[in-house]
Amino acid sequence: MKFGEKLKNFFSGKKSYNEELFDDLCDLLIEGDFGPAQAYKTVETLKDQLKKEGTDDLPQKLALLLEEELNKAKTPVTLPANEKLTAILLLGVNGVGKTTTAAKLSHLYNTQYNKKTLLAACDTFRAAAIDQLKIHGQKLDTRVVAHKQGGDPAAVVYDALEAAQAGGIDIVIADTAGRMHTKSALVEELRKIDRVVESKADSACYLKYLVLDATTGRNAFAQAEIFHGAVALNGVILTKYDSTAKGGVVFSLASELQLPVVYVCTGEKYTDIELFNPQKFAREFAGI
Repeated sequence: MKFGEKLKNFFSGKKSYNEELFDDLCDLLIEGDFGPAQAYKTVETLKDQLKKEGTDDLPQKLALLLEEELNKAKTPVTLPANEKLTAILLLGVNGVGKTTTAAKLSHLYNTQYNKKTLLAACDTFRAAAIDQLKIHGQKLDTRVVAHKQGGDPAAVVYDALEAAQAGGIDIVIADTAGRMHTKSALVEELRKIDRVVESKADSACYLKYLVLDATTGRNAFAQAEIFHGAVALNGVILTKYDSTAKGGVVFSLASELQLPVVYVCTGEKYTDIELFNPQKFAREFAGI
């Protein structure tokens, strides 16, 4: 059962608005991957609204409250309209779909924004990641800059940015490694890549997106904290969005880390990526 259906059933089965109802709602939000503190805060805000506005249409009020929470996060950065080179760094742990997401973004920017893209294989830890990105590049007719396995990821992104500047490329999309079991080494590697990109690209045209598996719940929030602490992120891309039954972590990202979700990926095809819609997400979460 989708989590929105659980919330819908919860509201439809409740007749009186008392403390027990709000305690149960708080527990349900935590089950939906809200953090406990944020679930309590959300319920308390909802109670205050009901005192002012009455108890009619509780699901709708919750959806509006959640949408407002999402909109408090930083405004997602859109592609600049000028001719400056844009660099997009994709971060995240192994297995969340970074490499496929890089290909989807390349296709999106090529077809919908008429931008010329270049892919950088900065995950030099896994040979499969390099090969996979090259296959995507062939299918998309997009150049891929790659070094051998075990090479310096910062050198790859440097060469990619040099090639882009020389070849009239609009956007460089860099796929990075995500070895969480060596967190300190990963963080230092990312910071090195970050310094290289900052030295080569205009700050207004440098975007750092964290790729998260939408089905991993609160673990996704823990990942976001680590990566956001290493390199200040601009936003989040959710993968496997079509199969998730929850989604409360999205509200925690917005409320606690001020990180907006920018894109959602709903399948395996290159076209299965779309801009995140806060209103739609909040309504679906609330079971409307």
